[in-house]
Amino acid sequence: MTDGTNPAPTQLFTYVHDASRLELLIRIVYWILIGIVVWIYGIIAFICLFIQWFHILILARRHEGLSNFAKGYLEYLVHVMNYVYIINDRRPSILPVTVRIFEEELQAP
Repeated sequence: MTDGTNPAPTQLFTYVHDASRLELLIRIVYWILIGIVVWIYGIIAFICLFIQWFHILILARRHEGLSNFAKGYLEYLVHVMNYVYIINDRRPSILPVTVRIFEEELQAP
């Protein structure tokens, strides 16, 4: 249930039968732009994780800013996957936006 201020969570990877040929062509340019952003963001996230490793080793605790940066990278990566892997035509923002990814355990039928 929502309280009116936050939209209801939606499943990120959903099958859509109809597809646009024009969107398929636009997707090529988007792949390149998203790839550049993911590559740069990933290098910086790796550096943050490397620094985080030493931070934990020396101080026995995590640095919140470094963790949040790595978390932001992973959330962006998951956010653009449905478009990059041609699951649907919902075009994401090229630059990272704030999203939250949740895990839900489903009961086996």
